[in-house]
Amino acid sequence: MDIEQQSHIVWQGSSWRLRVDEVRLPDGERFERGIVEHPGAVVLIPLVEVEDGYMVLMIRQYRAAVEESILELPAGTKGWGEDWLVCAQRELREETGYRAGKLTSLGQFWPAPGFSSELMTLYVARELAHDPLPADVDEEIEVVPMALAEVVAMAWDGRLQDGKSIIGILRLARHLQLTML
Repeated sequence: MDIEQQSHIVWQGSSWRLRVDEVRLPDGERFERGIVEHPGAVVLIPLVEVEDGYMVLMIRQYRAAVEESILELPAGTKGWGEDWLVCAQRELREETGYRAGKLTSLGQFWPAPGFSSELMTLYVARELAHDPLPADVDEEIEVVPMALAEVVAMAWDGRLQDGKSIIGILRLARHLQLTML
């Protein structure tokens, strides 16, 4: 298939850029497509073992795109060229005030491959120790400890609406079932 494509950056910020692709198909049809070029992001599942199961440190923060405060897992954008684990510790400390003694990857996923190159990596954060970093200036975050069983139920019944958090919680639930057998 002989597809011609020309690309140019139309906007660039500190954490992502907008590229416009001009595409010409073999039949001569032309169209433009906007693509968000993104360095990637981490999604963290801060997990604390308690007497009767597990607690997850969720966060509540305002999201301007949906114009409301939502419940979600801590997450953040990786710097261009930044190491995944360095980013994971930084974001965990900024958003929850804790450092992880142990980070375990639960894989990666593309949250919106139709228009973005963003790749997200999931980490379970364990052996938490209080070690805060200052929060980003544009973030007002409340840490909300919740029983894992409740968060799993919320992922299934629609009360948890953030996609990365739903994926993270359900992968964690599966991971814990497999490692406990």
